[in-house]
Amino acid sequence: MARVRLENVTKRYGEETAVDDVSLEVKDGEFVTFVGPSGCGKSTTMETVAGLTPPTEGRVYIGDDDVTGLAPKDRGVAMVFQNIALFPHMDVYENISFGLRLRKYDDEEVRRRVEQAADIVQLEGMLDRMPAEMSGGQQQRVGIARAIVRNPDVFLMDEPLANLDAKLRVHMRTELQRLHRELEATVIYVTHDQAEAMTMSNRIAVLNDGKLQQIAPPLVCYNEPTNLFVAGFIGSPSMNFAEGELVEDGVETPNFDVELDPAAVPKVSVGDAVTVGVRPEDVHLAENADSLAQPSAPIAARSDVIEPMGDEVFVYLLLAEGAERSMEKDPSSSADQLLMSVTPDTKIEAEQDVDVVLDRSKIHLFETATGDALVHDITGRSGQDPGTAATEADD
Repeated sequence: MARVRLENVTKRYGEETAVDDVSLEVKDGEFVTFVGPSGCGKSTTMETVAGLTPPTEGRVYIGDDDVTGLAPKDRGVAMVFQNIALFPHMDVYENISFGLRLRKYDDEEVRRRVEQAADIVQLEGMLDRMPAEMSGGQQQRVGIARAIVRNPDVFLMDEPLANLDAKLRVHMRTELQRLHRELEATVIYVTHDQAEAMTMSNRIAVLNDGKLQQIAPPLVCYNEPTNLFVAGFIGSPSMNFAEGELVEDGVETPNFDVELDPAAVPKVSVGDAVTVGVRPEDVHLAENADSLAQPSAPIAARSDVIEPMGDEVFVYLLLAEGAERSMEKDPSSSADQLLMSVTPDTKIEAEQDVDVVLDRSKIHLFETATGDALVHDITGRSGQDPGTAATEADD
């Protein structure tokens, strides 16, 4: 296996910039996921590693070799696509061995590699089956085995689970983690599904509009997002946001105030516009405030929609008197709404007046003008700069 390094990679199509000055390193044996919304540049970035898309600017390295000008077949990479693209007229053995036979490997070596790959992905006894006789998950395992037999330096996977049903996707996520552990492989994985990114990756690289926003372990991106975009994208449901102003004793927003010492907030001054961020699980009923070390002052609200999810219940709260839930925008981004996550045994009904508090140790503060994170704990207990954790994770 080998490390992968991108140096100032940019890809333009005419006047459109798909990838904008991306630099990152994937360590040898690491599982890194490129994640972001549709059109953010994640697939294009991976295609520059594969050699399918030449960069307009920048260099691509695999191991210590500059492979920017090499053809895909000479880069030591193997790809698994969303479209499995098995040959329907070939059985499993023939599909897995197709690339080896093209390269004129002898029959004994082909058989050895195919049987080894089939064992790894649990396809024993299925080598004589036709693709039409197999389930979607089994077909995907054939596609993965076809990549394994090449003994690549790097595995590149572009949304390989997107066409599977929800239950099978969860199963295949587990299978891919086991596969990564067994092969000690270097893997670059592309998905728009943050659940896949969070559960499978050593680190995730969050992209938006072709720019790398943050690369760090999943929980660092979740707990210490580097900016508003990462904070809003990572986590389901999304973080609540409320724009406000830094004042002498805290932050004032249209519907609630949060106490803090402005001196503990770097880079901004009293009077500057800031955005308060808090995740749904860090919003609590005021009656439970005693369980928090430093709760905010109570916030008056009215429950709107209740969504039981099994292990948790989502409660959509209206903060402003007369506020109405809008179907056209995300509740987490509305100043008049707040999303709260509670346990299933919580007694709460729709259209009920409630008081809620925020866990001040979990409140994030962002500079509204730039979107950059300022602090991730407004109690002042955390002195670490928001960018430090992500930087340390890359070292």
